[in-house]
Amino acid sequence: MLPLKDDLPSRGKPYVNYVLIGINVLVFLYELSLGRYLNAFILRYGVIPYEYTHFVDIHPPSAIPINLITSMFLHGGYMHIAGNMLYLWIFGDNVEDAMGHTRYLFFYLICGIAASFTHIIFSAGSKVPSIGASGAISGVLAAYLILYPRAGVLTLIPDPFTFGLFYRLVKIPALVVLGFWFIIQFFYGLLSLPASYGSKGGVAWFAHIGGFVAGLLLVKAFAKYKHLTPYYRYMSWT
Repeated sequence: MLPLKDDLPSRGKPYVNYVLIGINVLVFLYELSLGRYLNAFILRYGVIPYEYTHFVDIHPPSAIPINLITSMFLHGGYMHIAGNMLYLWIFGDNVEDAMGHTRYLFFYLICGIAASFTHIIFSAGSKVPSIGASGAISGVLAAYLILYPRAGVLTLIPDPFTFGLFYRLVKIPALVVLGFWFIIQFFYGLLSLPASYGSKGGVAWFAHIGGFVAGLLLVKAFAKYKHLTPYYRYMSWT
């Protein structure tokens, strides 16, 4: 299930969302230019759980605690950044609408930090750097789910009649799309628990879960409900 766009128009220009996407893309291009120095760069600016749980600094020295922020803007490959930026592009503008520019920026960063700490707790012995905007974006998805549960999301799904050989476009309520997304994260997070302490890499499922839960808890504090326009009330489903 891959969301492609929503049918909820922005009331204003989501400048912060544009800037966040732009920074992520520029940093990724910088990563591509580093060549053999990339690994040291990731080790320095990614979040290594072992360093936080054992109060040590693994060589090369990490940028603690700044890496709680810098790690959000690093990505491990083209698909990693493409997927994250797609979700941020689709859902971030409307959340920024609801919160305003400054509140949205702080909300995004706080959710990202919460995601990192959740990953640290569940992967306490891991010496693998955690990077990516997924945790912060998970918070944005949670906020969108609460604010616009009935908004239509154009989604690419496998056609069950062709056993996944072909795909079809279907408009699905955000509550279903994002609710299903969280269930998948939670399910795989539980499966990863036996090996999470000394994780050797892969998807940081609990970072996604932590960011999402943070978003659920914080959205009411950050959203300016009196300024919202409930577009979703006037939508029909096909």
